[in-house]
Amino acid sequence: MPEDEAGAAFDAAHRLALDFHRTRATRPPAATAGFAALLEALGGPTPESGMPASEAIEQLAAAAGPGLMGTAGPRFFGWVAGGSHPAGVAADWLTSVWGQNAACYEGAPAAAVAEQVAAQWLVDLLGLPPECSVGITTGATMSNFVCLAAARGALLRRMGWDVEADGLFGAPPIAVFIGEDAHASVLAALRYLGFGERRLVRIATDEAGRMQVDALRAALAHCRGPHLVIAQAGHIMTGAFDPVGEIAALTHEHGGWLHVDGAFGLWARACPARAALAVGVEQADSWATDAHKWLQAPYECGCAFVRDADAHRRAMTIGAGYLPPAEEGGVRDPVHYAPELSRRARGFVLWTLLRAFGRSGIAAMIERHCMLAERLARRVAGEAGIAVLNEVELNQVVVRFGAHEPASLGDALTDAAIARIQQDGVCFALGAQWRGRRVMRVSIIAWSTTEDDIERAADSMITAWREVRPVSVDEGGVAVNA
Repeated sequence: MPEDEAGAAFDAAHRLALDFHRTRATRPPAATAGFAALLEALGGPTPESGMPASEAIEQLAAAAGPGLMGTAGPRFFGWVAGGSHPAGVAADWLTSVWGQNAACYEGAPAAAVAEQVAAQWLVDLLGLPPECSVGITTGATMSNFVCLAAARGALLRRMGWDVEADGLFGAPPIAVFIGEDAHASVLAALRYLGFGERRLVRIATDEAGRMQVDALRAALAHCRGPHLVIAQAGHIMTGAFDPVGEIAALTHEHGGWLHVDGAFGLWARACPARAALAVGVEQADSWATDAHKWLQAPYECGCAFVRDADAHRRAMTIGAGYLPPAEEGGVRDPVHYAPELSRRARGFVLWTLLRAFGRSGIAAMIERHCMLAERLARRVAGEAGIAVLNEVELNQVVVRFGAHEPASLGDALTDAAIARIQQDGVCFALGAQWRGRRVMRVSIIAWSTTEDDIERAADSMITAWREVRPVSVDEGGVAVNA
């Protein structure tokens, strides 16, 4: 490619990215184009001849624009999705143009060292045991996979079985204990590792989704072989934390391995004002989290932490004649701590975000989001007929419209209110099923969200409810909103 054409492509991408960034607060929070329109804009016959790269970039932006969700905006509350902070995006641009395959130090020295340093900083920020090894993955699903693979290997090794060498055929069975409200990503990781879902022992949870210690104790009393317990730090609906300290003591008393799924909740440990929510988490054996959630990294970036570094390395290591020998002199090869051999140099983004925010900046952002969630909850709960169903301790708010109506009517009213909110286009939130009822789940986690965004969102939610709520008749026979 001629230099001037490459420059034109970079310039076009830079200009379009800046335009998007400058308008992220005013863009619709949901896509405005449907499947047919997007297929028409992006589809067509296979190109027979090429075009200048800058023109292809322009066409991509024009065609994709109407189909973009507002996940990078300040009023997107549909999932726990960070807002792609500009510092991380800029580092990601450089990562792409540098083109490093971050498998090992020999092939990408700067990438390996940046990841190693960022990993050490993360262990410190999250208050995890300093001996932890860290794998950088695509997200919490693969982070759970990495940690659970290490757990599987370590537990079977205690029984005299080398799963890395001999596989699972004939191996002693491992009992897996997991809360009734565990996240789907953990179930997926277990399935990938050969733990069938029907074999899991489901432990009862309370009204907020917290695992019940007494129920776990009773279940463990019947376990005679190796066992794995999976706890949760930050429930996807309520933000609630399992009593991890108690669960850790019980698990280790019986000789088991405790893993913590903390996709977003683990970051509470980086915020002094919220750290008490995650008390005891450091007593676990492994932890999974996402950097593309509360650290605001661009997709995709997750982190797997394992106390037993040898178990971690045994589970993930890749060897071949053309790869460098064992790590020496303090060198850390990323390939031994995550599944991919060809892998993006995600350490550059992590390093940049941690350097840009610093410990105090991360803590302040987390606390601000939690306070914004409390503010939204107060606003909407102050409207007759709307109820907040969870104790807002973190950044999650569970809202029920038609709170005092019969269950089926409340479900219908909740879905109608959500549809009206989405139609209004001020913010984006989604419906969910929680404890047999339809609810709206609100996740506040984007770096750009402000108090004004929360006020606008609350106004939209309240207005939507007033438009869909039932009508009653007053004493004078005049129809009024109920």
